[in-house]
Amino acid sequence: MSDFPNPEAPADAHAHAPGESVRHTRAKGEPRFPDGPKADPAGSHFERRIRSFQPRRSRVTAGQADALQRLWAKWGLDIDGHRVDLAELFGDDGPVVLEIGFGMGEATAQMAAADPAANILAVDVHTPGQGNLLNLADRNGLTNVRVANGDAIILLREMLTPDSLDGLRVYFPDPWPKKRHHKRRLIQPEFLDLAATRLRPGALVHCATDWEPYAEQMLEVLTAHPAFENTRPDGGFAPRPDFRPLTRFEGQGLDKGHVVNDLLFRRVQHGERGDH
Repeated sequence: MSDFPNPEAPADAHAHAPGESVRHTRAKGEPRFPDGPKADPAGSHFERRIRSFQPRRSRVTAGQADALQRLWAKWGLDIDGHRVDLAELFGDDGPVVLEIGFGMGEATAQMAAADPAANILAVDVHTPGQGNLLNLADRNGLTNVRVANGDAIILLREMLTPDSLDGLRVYFPDPWPKKRHHKRRLIQPEFLDLAATRLRPGALVHCATDWEPYAEQMLEVLTAHPAFENTRPDGGFAPRPDFRPLTRFEGQGLDKGHVVNDLLFRRVQHGERGDH
């Protein structure tokens, strides 16, 4: 991760010390970042259904806040339910990979730097991570990253057109380990039904998790889905591909003896394996 250090230096060194959390007393109803991501971008599209994510409230550093204020209008996207033109969003018609849940964005920035011809639409609801990824993109001249704020289901279902994505990445999603919470896991047949409509034939679906029971569930539901086929001839897990960086979080887990499993599946041609 040395190529992409966590950038915490504020724009005004006299206003905040590096890494200092931003504390601002706001009037009721005042947005947290007037020029940044919205608190509830979907608004009227909000619906009562089981969520696979848990929004987290944590402090935003001065550097992250500055990036949110300066760069959101340029590189940010609020998931509000309105159709989005990906070529217009990125300024070119290059391939687009959707990444759901990017944490603090270090791995996303590394992948964007390693493959500048591919556009990455990175979705998360964690404000510090959004600001951190924008800051990383800005400092490293990465013009192929856009940060989306909100519910990835609404993005997929209402904002993207059929066959508009060239890849899907879901790295270390919340495993929801308690049995009563398994229904909250993202990788479910219904999610794959939706994702399949937005992925072009040949698009790569890449998942990774360090929670082995969830890895087994991912393998089971992906293998059973008619729109996807395992890239592994043996039908099992894949070695970590070179293009997925080893994250700090992952390294800590490996040090504790955790087993990380990668899954690499491909969207089949329309009409294959009974796909409709």
